[in-house]
Amino acid sequence: MPESTTAFDAARALELAGRTLDIEARALQGVKARLSSSFTEAVHTILASRGRVVVMGMGKSGHVGRKIAATLASTGTPALFVHPAEASHGDLGMVTREDVVIAISNSGESDELNVILPVLKRQHVALIAITGKPGSTLGEHADIVLESTVEQEACPLNLAPTASTTAQMALGDALAVALLDARGFAEDDFARSHPGGALGRKLLVHVRDLMRKDEGVPRVRPDAAFTELLREMGGKGMGAAAIVDDAGRPIGVFTDGDLRRLIEKGADLRSVNAGEVMRAKPRTIRADRLAAEAADLMETSKINCMLVVDETGTLVGAFNSNDLMRAKVI
Repeated sequence: MPESTTAFDAARALELAGRTLDIEARALQGVKARLSSSFTEAVHTILASRGRVVVMGMGKSGHVGRKIAATLASTGTPALFVHPAEASHGDLGMVTREDVVIAISNSGESDELNVILPVLKRQHVALIAITGKPGSTLGEHADIVLESTVEQEACPLNLAPTASTTAQMALGDALAVALLDARGFAEDDFARSHPGGALGRKLLVHVRDLMRKDEGVPRVRPDAAFTELLREMGGKGMGAAAIVDDAGRPIGVFTDGDLRRLIEKGADLRSVNAGEVMRAKPRTIRADRLAAEAADLMETSKINCMLVVDETGTLVGAFNSNDLMRAKVI
């Protein structure tokens, strides 16, 4: 790596950053202006396919291809990346005539890619090219060409793939979004593809998945002594306790915050029972509701715990903010 012979110029760095963004923004506008029926044909071809989308590309185009394949797969279009060099040494067996191949090459003359094009044609595999040179070998072999031509690279030497790879990436994203919309892909579908992500947790985790239940739910009768109420709260570690009637329906709640307020008022706690200190009509929620919905309700109501009831109003569970945090809902 060559050593720097000049001092760092902050102003020059900012100038180049702005120039890079301007060049790449113009490149994307150029790609947008050239969108045509070939794009809709590509979308229709993929939708009609009974196989997968196989993305190929060498070098920087290969890195772009991996990202495009990942985006397609996560938005409802089964896709994978196959390295062209590996394809010619056996991995081409992964491609079937039911699949659609998206081949990416700015020049359209990648040797590793072009050597397998005749094989794809003989197998009658639908081939979509993303290239800056529609008249190239790749462009001539392709059934559909999506043009990613750019006027110049953002690289000051006009050599390193920069604007051209941005254009390729954007076309891949455009395909994914058009396909997502055409398939009716919704938030629930996205969540199922991303169960470990934030959206997945918001759309897949229900109250029943995180609530405390059975003996883990602190509860007492209205006539329970105050000391019994405190033991139930402390023993279950939820910072609150439900007060339930004879049928097991919650009629009130008592929290750590309520305890602090009573102490601040100087109340005589030795002679009171749970029914006398509880807050009546506690907020409740059903177990089949989304945990994210419960979190929003708790925030709106400015409470730290909620009681869970079944269809008859019977207490079946409880949870607090810590339970939501442990489930990574908030």
